[in-house]
Amino acid sequence: MNIAELKDVSRIYVTGDRELKALDGVNLELEEGKFIVVLGQSGAGKSTLLNLLGGLDSPTSGTITVSGRDISELSRDELAEYRAKEVGFVFQFYNLIPTLTVLENVALVGEISPNALDFKKILEEVGLGDHLDNFPSELSGGEQQRVSIARAIAKNPKILLCDEPTGALDSETGVKVLKLLLSMARNYGKTIVIVTHNQNIAKMADVVIRVKNGKIKSCETQEYPLSADEVEW
Repeated sequence: MNIAELKDVSRIYVTGDRELKALDGVNLELEEGKFIVVLGQSGAGKSTLLNLLGGLDSPTSGTITVSGRDISELSRDELAEYRAKEVGFVFQFYNLIPTLTVLENVALVGEISPNALDFKKILEEVGLGDHLDNFPSELSGGEQQRVSIARAIAKNPKILLCDEPTGALDSETGVKVLKLLLSMARNYGKTIVIVTHNQNIAKMADVVIRVKNGKIKSCETQEYPLSADEVEW
């Protein structure tokens, strides 16, 4: 069953008299409960694709349907509700609130998500069980990234959109986070979409999408994806 479909989606940014076609007539179907990796060079359109799926941006043309609803037609308030309840985000920028502790930063999602997961348990699973009372300024960059990942997972979204989620992590911690993301897909039926340059992460994917110059160059299903432990990091 498809959770999301993009039909003839284009996104054009205009600067002065110049046009940049970030996405160009994209057609794509994303199946529910799959671990999906999007590969491509910088500027290929990967992040634009995530922003459109997440309702952070709107297509210039085409339709984006998520859970049977065309989100490109939603009002501002409806998009805010969609982002709050149906999608989770892991960005390269951590967006943590400096005056709140690690636990408080993650527990914030409980105010917008009626089905939030156990905050402490998720933090323990990303290796931060001993840092619940620390503030972001007391953490390394990698630890802050793990807080942002825990917050996104704890929200318990249908779709989790991740932009280079392990970019700031050492290999050991990165594998731990990837295992958790894989578990969200395999055991809880969540759709995980990861944008990355890391070819190794693609070896773990159910589906590998390659983007180039704003177009989908290929969309391949891998019948036997590797586990995180089987990949040579």
